Amino acid sequence: MAKYKNICDLARTVRSKNAGAFMITLEIIFDNREIYERVKKSGVITRKKLAELYGVEEEKIIDFMFFDPGMGIKANIRRSSPSGGPGETDVYGCQQYAPLLNINIPWDE
Repeated sequence: MAKYKNICDLARTVRSKNAGAFMITLEIIFDNREIYERVKKSGVITRKKLAELYGVEEEKIIDFMFFDPGMGIKANIRRSSPSGGPGETDVYGCQQYAPLLNINIPWDE
């Protein structure tokens, strides 16, 4: 039976932040090279997975990358409305990371 670990148990930092008026940056950062590589090789975190988590089309995920030197995963997602605009609820984009906390990685010890 496959076991899983939640991204919160594997990553040092899971965050979101403002990336201008029209985008939010999502980041998952690790402090252990072996863990980072295992997560990367699992194939769980993809542009498609992020689109599913955020309930948007894949085209709204502007950038998606693994940044090996910094042991991080980064994506930019298009905002549903401009930062500070009518109906916008998170000017700084720092409350948009919550869907990332639903990521579980297959993890057999």
